[in-house]
Amino acid sequence: MKRPKEPKMIIGWREWISLPDLNVPAIKVKVDTGARTSALHAFDIVPFERDGIRCVSFNVHPLQGNDDLVIPCSAPLVDCRNVTNSGGQSQRRHVIATPLLLAGRSWPIELTLTNRDEMRFRMLLGRNAMSGRLLVDPSLSMQAGNAVAKRAYSKRKKGD
Repeated sequence: MKRPKEPKMIIGWREWISLPDLNVPAIKVKVDTGARTSALHAFDIVPFERDGIRCVSFNVHPLQGNDDLVIPCSAPLVDCRNVTNSGGQSQRRHVIATPLLLAGRSWPIELTLTNRDEMRFRMLLGRNAMSGRLLVDPSLSMQAGNAVAKRAYSKRKKGD
């Protein structure tokens, strides 16, 4: 028997999400229907092999304006792709797949890894990750709430 399809969730132009498999409890994303792929702020990106599987390790600053909080991550490498950024420049990026958690719903997405230090958001949620699941109302913001971020980081001190 086929599982009934979940109704599409209405989200705003920015939201808090979690990346549980990367141990990122909360990160604020800019929802961008103009971007095909999703991008995660990552640095110290190092490809490696584990048990014959290509992987990548990297670090994430999940909170904009807080470079003291660093989350080390690793994931299997899905691909390396040329991605054209908003400035029209092509950049070769590592691509990983990981579950995204938003307002109690979870599904797998692909993320490109890139330095987003100069951007206002540490993650960009592109349309491939939204397809068939989300509707975006640009007049709305934080429809999933801020509670996830407050709970995730309230007990951490600067430098933890």
